[in-house]
Amino acid sequence: MESNQLTGAQEEPWRIFKILAEFVDAFEALSKVGPAVTIFGSARTRPGHADYRLAMRMAEALARREFAVVTGGGPGIMEAANRGAKKAGGRSIGLNIELPHEQKGNPYATTQLNFHYFFSRKVCLVKYSSGFLYFPGGFGTLDEFFEVVTLVQTRKLEGFPIVMVGKSYWRGLFQWIRKSVLTRGMINPEDLNLVTITDDPDHVIELVERYVEKRGADAMRYGAFS
Repeated sequence: MESNQLTGAQEEPWRIFKILAEFVDAFEALSKVGPAVTIFGSARTRPGHADYRLAMRMAEALARREFAVVTGGGPGIMEAANRGAKKAGGRSIGLNIELPHEQKGNPYATTQLNFHYFFSRKVCLVKYSSGFLYFPGGFGTLDEFFEVVTLVQTRKLEGFPIVMVGKSYWRGLFQWIRKSVLTRGMINPEDLNLVTITDDPDHVIELVERYVEKRGADAMRYGAFS
């Protein structure tokens, strides 16, 4: 019996075109936004929580300084950041992922891109940003943090500001890194300087503005993976 259905083996090469389409659409949209900051954090953080309010406030302050705010496009911290950017009249960008649970696009991203593949979305969350803020979150936030800090450590990315927002939340992780990872020689002491831990919105904005000023407008044009 003839069938128009592709077999699994036949379908695999066509998957490449789906992946390329996600990159092409995202690169086309994001290459025009100018200096941007990506904000990560839990999808489970509820409106009214202190972390939600702080993410909203920081995003609003960044947008008022003409930074685009990029998030994963979902609820929680992502929603708060997009909400703050939109409130300030700034560029509020959400890179949403198709998931069976948790993730639905929030209404505050004025530019919403949808992804099927996690890895293409992760590239796009990083490629056009000049700083990365990590609010308290779970495995997804930790995954994004360790990937970005590894890229900076290995100089695949320039020394972008990597900021952990929430001293009380992140302190235990970095105590473990110092006690177990550093003391066993798995990283160098200077690697710890790649990350800033703070609760101060003004400090965050100062770090990002200082980096962008140092790097210059021409370098900003081509993104992180030029």
